[in-house]
Order: sequence, then C-alpha cells, then structure tokens
Amino acid sequence: MPIASPYPDVVLPAAPLGDVVFRRTAELGSRPALIDGGDGRTVTFGELPGLVDRVARGLADRGFGPGDVLAVMLPNVPEFVLAFHAAARLGGVVTPVNPLYRAENLAEQLRHSGARRVVTVPPLVPVALEAGAETVHVVGEAPGAEPFAELPADGALPDVDMDPEQLLALPYSSGTVGLPKGVMLTHRNLTANLLQIEGAFPIDERDTLLALLPFFHMYGLTVNANLAIATGATSVTMARFDLGEMLRLIERHRVTLAFLVPPIVLALARHPAVDGADLSSLRTIVSGAAPLDAAVASACAERIGCEVIQGYGLTEASPVTHITPRDAGDDANPGSVGPSIGSTEVRVVDVETGDDLPLGADGELLVRGPQVMRGYLGNPEATADAVDPAGWLHTGDIGHLDDRGWLHVVDRLKELIKVRGLQVAPAELEALLLAHPAVADAAVVGRPAGRQGEIPWAYIVLAGEASERELVDHVAARVPPHKRIRRVTVVDEIPRTPSGKILRRVLRDGA
Repeated sequence: MPIASPYPDVVLPAAPLGDVVFRRTAELGSRPALIDGGDGRTVTFGELPGLVDRVARGLADRGFGPGDVLAVMLPNVPEFVLAFHAAARLGGVVTPVNPLYRAENLAEQLRHSGARRVVTVPPLVPVALEAGAETVHVVGEAPGAEPFAELPADGALPDVDMDPEQLLALPYSSGTVGLPKGVMLTHRNLTANLLQIEGAFPIDERDTLLALLPFFHMYGLTVNANLAIATGATSVTMARFDLGEMLRLIERHRVTLAFLVPPIVLALARHPAVDGADLSSLRTIVSGAAPLDAAVASACAERIGCEVIQGYGLTEASPVTHITPRDAGDDANPGSVGPSIGSTEVRVVDVETGDDLPLGADGELLVRGPQVMRGYLGNPEATADAVDPAGWLHTGDIGHLDDRGWLHVVDRLKELIKVRGLQVAPAELEALLLAHPAVADAAVVGRPAGRQGEIPWAYIVLAGEASERELVDHVAARVPPHKRIRRVTVVDEIPRTPSGKILRRVLRDGA
C-alpha cells in the first residue's frame, strides 16, 4: 500500500523554473545571493536576474536558442548559476559535466546529449576542444576559447514559448545499473522539487549555505543554488573540497546550513583541525548521496553543537524524495532519512514478487511524484526498467519504513559504487579491464574505505601476464580520479548466476 507524505501536496505554477527561483530577488535587493568563496566576488539578489538576462542575450546573439544544449563543465563558481539560468531563459537545455572528466568522457556526453557549446575554466579548455566542442566559453582566459565575461550583452531577449513540461536539465547518471544515461528533467520536475523541499524543510534569508556539493550533481544544483536563491538564502561557493578552507569559510561567513556527504561529516567528527575552528553559527548539517552511520552523525553533532540529519534522493527524482525535518530535536530518528516530501508517495516492495511489504520489512524502495524524470534520453528500454507504467520510479535501493512512515535505507539492490558521494558504474570499469589483453574476465565491487565511502576493487581472471599496477594504471589513464580502480585481486573465476549475472555480494563477502 502506498504511503503518502505527511506534508501537503504542492501546487505547481504554470511557469518555468526561473520564475520560481527568482521570485524574491527584487524584494531582497542588495543582499548577497552568491559569494565566491575563493575570491570573495559577490552577486546580489537584485543583480542576479539582470546578469542572467544579459548572458542569455549574449548566447542568443551567438545562435543559442530553444532546444539547444549547453554543456557546463565548471566547479562551483557563480558563473555556473548564470550559465544554467541563461540557457533556461532561452528555452535551452543544460547538461552538467564533471570537471574531472577526461576528453573521452566529455566527448561521449557531448555526442549523446547533442551539446556543441561548452562553458568551462582555463585548465579544461584543451579537454573541451579535444572532446570536439565547437564553441568554448571560458571563465577567465585561455587560447581557443571566448571569455565568459564577453558574453553579457544588452537588448531585449527573443520571445520564447516556455512550456513547463519541456526539457531543462540533462545530468548523466548510471541509474539502477549500467553505463551513464542522460536523465531528462523538465522545468516542472525541478520546480516541483524546489516547492516540495520548501514545504518540508524551511530555509530563508537568515540562512547562509555552504555550497560545497558540486553543482554538476543535482543534489548540489538543487539545494545550494536554486533552492537557496528561491528562499532568499546566501550561498558561499567552494570550487573544490579542502577541509581547512571549508572551516575558514564557515567561520568567516557565519554559515548556518551545510548540505554535505558522509565522508565530510566523518571529517568534521574526527579531524583535529576542527578543534580550532569557530563553527558556532552552524545550526544544521544535512547528509545525503550515501547512507550516514548514526554513530558518526551523533559524534559530529556533539562535537560541533548542531543537528546532523539525513535526506535521500536520486538524480532521476530531481533529486530529493525524503528529508528529516529541520530542528527535529528529540523527534529525529538516527539512521533515518526522514519522511517523504510533499506530493511524494512511497512503496516498499518484495524484490522477487513486487508485492507491497508491511512496515519494518526490508524491500526495494519505489517513489512516485511530480519530481520524477521524464525518462532516459534515447533509451526507452532503460526508462521502462526504471519507471513502470503507473509512474513508480524503482530506485534500486533497499530499505524499510518505520511506524511513522520514515525511511531507513539499509542496502543497495543496484550495483553502483559510491566514492565520496559520486557514482561509479562497475560495468564501465569492467569494460575497460576486459579491453586489456591479459584479462579474461573481470568484476568490480565497492569495498568500504573510511572517509571515501567506498573504493572500486577489481577481481580478475588472467589470460596472460599483468601486474596489479599495470591494470590499475590501464584504467586510471581512461577515467576521472574518483573512478580509478584502487585494488586488484586475481581469482580463478568470477562467480555468476546461470544467466551470467555477476554475484558481486559473493565477492564482497568472500574478500
């Protein structure tokens, strides 16, 4: 039986995302909306819509229009937000790209998404050009690219028929299994998720957020950019994680709210550098992207003196589906990711039969709501596997609902490995290993690794001679750092089901 959210259903406006995100900008005027943590540059709420429109005018002058795809390969800097909303303002689509991608990874995303134009930073311009980008806009200066600073232009914007159901964001996710797929998220999906989170988790102009989670990940883009602007909070951006710099920014800007991932919560709980930092402004830490151990959450909360709670979601749901209420106090449930947000139904079903399970029983989590994706770009089979005809998104995560309807995620049915909160698809690494002439068979599993969460660990059957270092280097040369194989174990055979599916749990448990 579906479990409804304890929060009211959201009322969706017949408007594009930007109308909701920028609804308070005139009212908030000179208040900082975005602060670049690196150089201190500030964009106020009053300036933000005009800057977006001027960047949009510049893109339109260069031929970008409805349905065109803009690849944004940036760290967390204010220009990410400007580029995203400028493309949206013109009826375009944004495909966010991990700045750690190599040229071959970027080339595949450009090809699949149809993006011909890339916004990036100077060190990555050669990567973008090698990947086949026709036009590169650079935040700064670099040969072969037009400075982003030259994009803004004056003048009226073209009239665009903005349908809330049209595609807006195209992040890439491995989904339940397999290689990365383009997740089609519409204006309606992203608008719904903003309003859903607002209804369950109050944020306002008294808050300052630490925007550390990468904007190329929907978790970071939704909560630290769009949600923060929509609610009047200030976001302090961090281009990359550095614990000392993070502590300095929290102290300097009096950060009140931080959306983080478990490895960073662990660092806050244990690292000696935290002892010398003034973190008294922090009221709430929300951990997501991977399960957080309840003992680690309690240790962090006690050390810093703020609440540490969890949320849950996935790219295919824009991404948030569950969150623990803010200021829950004694009502907080350690280890739980909270109840579902407004207009979100939940089922827990038997993995084998698909039948609904009672409260407390572990099964696969299914969710349904207006934030669920349209589907995977150009992949109807994968879409049908992920979203059934009744609109239920099969998350591939295993968990149960307690007697309050709060979700506890306990395991993953899906095969994804989570490295520092980022997804790694075993199938991608296995394909690279099998391309080596000395490898006859291969399987990759995630193994616990402390602050990193998990590491990719390969099991291989040799067909020739190759050292562990040679195989590690073979993969490392073809993937971004978080996807690198960390260890290799040689085995006589890879355990499989009669249908050929790798029994990864056998490898993990037998190691």
